Amino acid sequence: MRSADQLREVVIQRGYLENHPASVLYRSGRTVVLCTASVEASVPPWLVGKGKGWVTAEYNMLPGSTSPRKRRDRGGKIDGRTTEIQRLIGRSLRSIVDLKQLGEQMITVDCDVLQADGGTRTASITGGFIALAEAVKQIAPDSSIGSGPLIDSVAAISVGLIGDEVRLDLDYELDAAADVDMNVVMTGKGRFVEIQGTGEEATFDDEQLTQMLGLARKGIAELTDLQVNQR
Repeated sequence: MRSADQLREVVIQRGYLENHPASVLYRSGRTVVLCTASVEASVPPWLVGKGKGWVTAEYNMLPGSTSPRKRRDRGGKIDGRTTEIQRLIGRSLRSIVDLKQLGEQMITVDCDVLQADGGTRTASITGGFIALAEAVKQIAPDSSIGSGPLIDSVAAISVGLIGDEVRLDLDYELDAAADVDMNVVMTGKGRFVEIQGTGEEATFDDEQLTQMLGLARKGIAELTDLQVNQR
C-alpha cells in the first residue's frame, strides 16, 4: 500500500508509435494515457497574420478504458466533462509556451485514455507536456526548456483529504472516498497554473489547504524530474 505522500508508479514510454515521434505512453499506476503532438503549418483564423502560433488539446476516453463501456462521442457532440478537461489541458500547455517563437504554426496535443483508474486529466497534462516537448524539437531542434518556445515544463497531480489525512495522487478508490479532492497544475519552476478544489459534502480550512498544496508541490517536483530525466 502506498504511503500518503507517495506517487503511483509512473512509467513513460517515449516514441511509443513508430510513425509518430512525438508520442508518449504515460502510465500512472493503472491509469494509461496515449499522448501525441502534431504540428500544422497554419493557425486558427483569428490568429492569421499575427505572427504567433497556438497550442491546443483534445481529450478522449476510449470505450474500453472503463467498465461499463464508455460510449463514443458521435457527430461532433462532446460531453461537458470532456470539453472541460481538454480546455484545462490546452490552458496548462499554453502556459509554458512562447507562442511568438512558434511562428504561425499550431501544435495539437491529443490525449487518449486507454485505461482509467483516476487522475486521467492530470496524467494527460503531465504526459501531454512530454509529447509537446518532442513536437517542439521538430520546429526548433536546438531548443531546450527555457531556451526556445518552451518557457518551462508543466505537470499536474491530484491531492485529497480522506478523513483527517491528506493524500497524494488519488486513484479511483481514493478519489471515491475523499471528502475533498483537488487537481493542481504547476510549472517546473513551482508556479501555479490552475487549482481545482472541491469539497464533497465537506469543507476544508486554511491549514488543510496549505497541506494539500504542499503535498501537490512535492508530487509535481517528482513528476518534473521524471519528465526531464527519464528516458
